[in-house]
Amino acid sequence: MSKLEIKDLHVSVETEDGAKEILKGVTLTIESGQTHAIMGPNGSGKSTTAYSIAGHPKYTITGGEVLLDGENLLDLSVDERARAGLFLAMQYPVEVPGVSMANFLRTAKTALDGEAPKLRTWVKDVNGAMDRMKLDQAFSTRSVNEGFSGGEKKRAEIAQLDLLDPKFAILDEIDSGLDIDALKVVSDGINAFAGREDKGLLLITHYTRILRYVKPDVVHVFVDGRIAESGGPELADELEANGYERFLSAGV
Repeated sequence: MSKLEIKDLHVSVETEDGAKEILKGVTLTIESGQTHAIMGPNGSGKSTTAYSIAGHPKYTITGGEVLLDGENLLDLSVDERARAGLFLAMQYPVEVPGVSMANFLRTAKTALDGEAPKLRTWVKDVNGAMDRMKLDQAFSTRSVNEGFSGGEKKRAEIAQLDLLDPKFAILDEIDSGLDIDALKVVSDGINAFAGREDKGLLLITHYTRILRYVKPDVVHVFVDGRIAESGGPELADELEANGYERFLSAGV
């Protein structure tokens, strides 16, 4: 069993007017076998949480800890966090011209495992992941995300998740820009990962539609850099019906 613990996390970013606090004391724990969803209005700190955990240099940690199996990720470099078992699927995956998907994935897998995967089995694994995400196998020879549609980029992210097999995955608005068919394909990939032994999932989303396919154990509502309320899947249903007014009017 593994555990990802976020303890009283405070995060700031630099603005033209100086440092601005975005996260104001976020605490939550995800254990392997669990799927947690974060929802909230724009600017509430959802994506900041994801990028801060992953180590984006834009965000300054001013307090708190992020522990993965007792090890403070905030003491580690970005690549060390990945080797510890953390994965981030970005809302806006970047293009990497000149680096093929196949080379990128094999290099990443080698860095994570400490040894290169056997080429024959690796090619089979990559093709299988592409097939499951309804991506033509030719995508493995193309530059990372270059010329991909929005939906193709998101499906490629889940193919990476499939192959790199981390302990915990953070998916930042993986559903944005997906039509219903692509949403189902991506959701199937997420569920396949979550169904593996000792895996944990943090799903950040604006919309409840993906939660019809990926069932969360816990839903957290973010408002103004804090968790306003946590509950079961029924909390997402309430948000779908009534929006965030109850949480915004009450304050945190």
